[in-house]
This record gives sequence, C-alpha cells and structure tokens, in this order.
Amino acid sequence: MKGDKVVLGFLAGAAIGAIAGILFAPDKGSETRKKISRKTSEFGETLKDSFNEFVDRVKEGYDSVKSEADELVDKGKADYKTIKNEVKSTM
Repeated sequence: MKGDKVVLGFLAGAAIGAIAGILFAPDKGSETRKKISRKTSEFGETLKDSFNEFVDRVKEGYDSVKSEADELVDKGKADYKTIKNEVKSTM
C-alpha cells in the first residue's frame, strides 16, 4: 500500500505542477482554458488507469486468498473424513 501512496502523491504533484504552469503561462484566456481542459482530461485518464490497476491488484489478491481458503477447507474436509473412518474402524 505504500507504493499506492507514492503513486498518488506523484500524480497529485504532477497535476498541481501542470495547472500552475498553465496558469502562469502568458496565453490568452481561451488558450489557457483549452490547456486546462486538455490537462484535466489527461490527468483524469491517468487517474482512471491507476485506479483500474489498483482494482486489478485487489482482485488478484482476493482470488489468491480465496483459492488458499478453498484449499484449506478441502484439506480440512479430507482430514475429517479420514479421522471419522479411523474412529469407525476402531469401534
């Protein structure tokens, strides 16, 4: 999760830097608005991609944990049946 904070910090810094650069550039208002719109769109796409990567990692982690839990349950059931059969045979 530390890596996620670093990525988020980097994206926020890049967005702030881009906006500051646009606002201090000596362009007409209409050009500045176009630049802000374009940069905002680019930032939105970058943020969306980062979020999708995060969701994919969470899904992979969930699938891994679920798989391990299913294996553990299956092993527990098999052990239970083995012990049950051993108890029946000794009686």
